Amino acid sequence: MAQETPLEPAKNLSRRLHNKVLLKREDQQPVFSFKLRGAYNKMAHLTPEQLKKGVICASAGNHAQGVALGAHKLGTKAIIVMPVTTPGVKIEAVKALGGDVVLHGDSYSDAYLHAVELEKKQGLTFVHPFDDPDVIAGQGTIAMEMLRQHQGPLHAVFVAIGGGGLISGVANYIKAVRPDIKVIGVQMSDSSAMMQSVQKGKRVTLNDVGLFSDGTAVKLVGEETFRISRQLVDEFMTVDTDAVCAAIKDVFVDTRSIVEPAGALAVAAIKQYVAEHKTKGETYAAILCGANMNFDRLRFVAERAEVGEEREALFAVTIPEERGSFKRFCALIGDLPAFGGSKSPRNVTEFNYRMSDADKAHVFVGLTTTSKGESGKIAGHFSKHGFQALDLTHDELAKEHIRHMVGGSSALANDERLLRFVFPERPGALMKFLSAMRPGWNISLFHYRNQGADYGRILVGLQVPRADNAAFKQFIETLGYPCVEETQNPVYRLFLQR
Repeated sequence: MAQETPLEPAKNLSRRLHNKVLLKREDQQPVFSFKLRGAYNKMAHLTPEQLKKGVICASAGNHAQGVALGAHKLGTKAIIVMPVTTPGVKIEAVKALGGDVVLHGDSYSDAYLHAVELEKKQGLTFVHPFDDPDVIAGQGTIAMEMLRQHQGPLHAVFVAIGGGGLISGVANYIKAVRPDIKVIGVQMSDSSAMMQSVQKGKRVTLNDVGLFSDGTAVKLVGEETFRISRQLVDEFMTVDTDAVCAAIKDVFVDTRSIVEPAGALAVAAIKQYVAEHKTKGETYAAILCGANMNFDRLRFVAERAEVGEEREALFAVTIPEERGSFKRFCALIGDLPAFGGSKSPRNVTEFNYRMSDADKAHVFVGLTTTSKGESGKIAGHFSKHGFQALDLTHDELAKEHIRHMVGGSSALANDERLLRFVFPERPGALMKFLSAMRPGWNISLFHYRNQGADYGRILVGLQVPRADNAAFKQFIETLGYPCVEETQNPVYRLFLQR
């Protein structure tokens, strides 16, 4: 059933961290998750009478697929209770494997309570996703494979924790065979039930859990997993959403595979651990525990990955609402010092502006960075040169919402013409545009977001007196950038024009 998965070096990440990072590729299991190991081990130990009646489980998705596939192989029916928040890709995968899906509740804990009710009513056997000795033993085979695949120095193994089944199995095996290896548990900062339970010496039920990492969104850990983790796990860590998004990108760069958020927790923790402890030359292993990523979530991950790695910094900059100040600010961006030590060009990743005040202009700008902590130095540099700047790199409101809301109608934007341009993504493209403009024309709106393509799409509002229509036409033709005028577009009239 379950396959022996490779233990691969993450060459790029290892080089960046100055430590050897190994990736245990549980994302390559038939159901794209380690959960198949424990689920099948549990069902393989059932009696023929139990298999005849069928099995039931509660799961956010990965355990569900393991149970569905295992039940199919063993010729028994499987009822899978899943939270309504479960990504569609996991629901469809369970159905494709022959599982009967029942959606109930907002979290695993809600689904679990409903599954227990159905278990009693229908005489089914409950296959617990983590709090069962047979399930824990099945997950422990990952550690057995890892230590056979890598017999050299191994300083720590990083393991994501939801209910605790994976880390319990891994810790049981490692501490029995190689007690010198640290076992480090990783949870989301908004779903740290195991960490809080160990700290308080008893199981703690969380009121709410974050749902970004749905595979680890557990309100209450298991009794057996709590007992084992409390005794055998050396350390617990929490990571945030941005760090996980950055880790998903790191895994992609090294493997060309996309893991789900839970699958990247261990990698995010390794990066955090190295930064905190300043280690060099050590060897760490991360279990990539799942790859059932909802495709629609990739947009969010890509947006936050750069900020999570602090390869992008965000700012709110106030500049005088006067002719030439916009161009002067852009020139200042081009001349920014290499605070992070890199001499590579600094690129604008985002630029949002809408005229709203007669005296001051507020610009939302994103810039590429080369090291953590650089954003504060850039903000100081802007302020030093007369542009008041607010560092928004760690501001959730700015990252989630405000960056998409800069704009609206303006009573000051007289004689405004709206144009969509396609700019080549290369240094100097914007300055060429600004230099070609007539001094009497004013930018009243500007929106740009780097999408990783060779060409950038930019929306510009220009205040052009009607007497300059001929000159404006010549300006567009001379500029040479593909352009579509949207001044008559009804969307513009509804949302941007007074």
